[in-house]
Amino acid sequence: MKTTNNTILITGGSAGIGFEMAKLFSENDNEVIITGRNQERMAQAISKLKNTSAIVSDVNKAEDVEKLVAQLNKDFPKLNVVINNAGSANYYDMTVPGINAFDKASEEILTNYLSIIRLNELLLPLLKQQPEAAIINVSSIVAFAARANSLPTYGASKAALHSYTNSLRIMMEDTPVKVFELMPPLVDTEFSAAIGGATNGIPANQVAEDLLTAMQNDEFEIHVGRTAEIFNKFFPLFPQAVLAMNGRTE
Repeated sequence: MKTTNNTILITGGSAGIGFEMAKLFSENDNEVIITGRNQERMAQAISKLKNTSAIVSDVNKAEDVEKLVAQLNKDFPKLNVVINNAGSANYYDMTVPGINAFDKASEEILTNYLSIIRLNELLLPLLKQQPEAAIINVSSIVAFAARANSLPTYGASKAALHSYTNSLRIMMEDTPVKVFELMPPLVDTEFSAAIGGATNGIPANQVAEDLLTAMQNDEFEIHVGRTAEIFNKFFPLFPQAVLAMNGRTE
């Protein structure tokens, strides 16, 4: 997959991993569009980036997504890379009485899973028109190794995204659209501050750099940092299992 001269959409691109991806790709001769809900944070991000446009949009709102897709088709007809990075996480103990796990899980499932399905479906017609295209879904180490004491339902939402990404990749095999999954461990961002990101997390720019390298090498499941260690030790046959389930290998 080429990593220059692309037109790239990054949801949740005003901070953290999304901002670092926008920075890296924009500095490598790509046109970048970032989205987010907060106008002020978007403006601050744009002031630090080049070759980047900003669109205020909430991935959880159908009306916003429909407007976003219409604008992309009109103003960015060469869009060929979509990075689904926007996310939501609740840090809590789901066994505490009255914690309202249902509402917390509902928010995470909508942001981390269902909203991605909606946006991808609406953008696939445009992506399929390009000579080469990619969808990158940002998952997590907790997609296959749950952090039960603090991220119980966030992990479940990322596990759903992981399964969906495998299915989408297989269904896109005969199209120009390549499907990647980026699986970071704990990252030092504001998003993960509540669970020790500042002291135990890897830098956000490392995640962006690993994505760039993986795209160049067509490495579709991207295990960043400790994710690779955990995956290789405990889950090395997962990719083969997916292929076997879909008749792609014996």
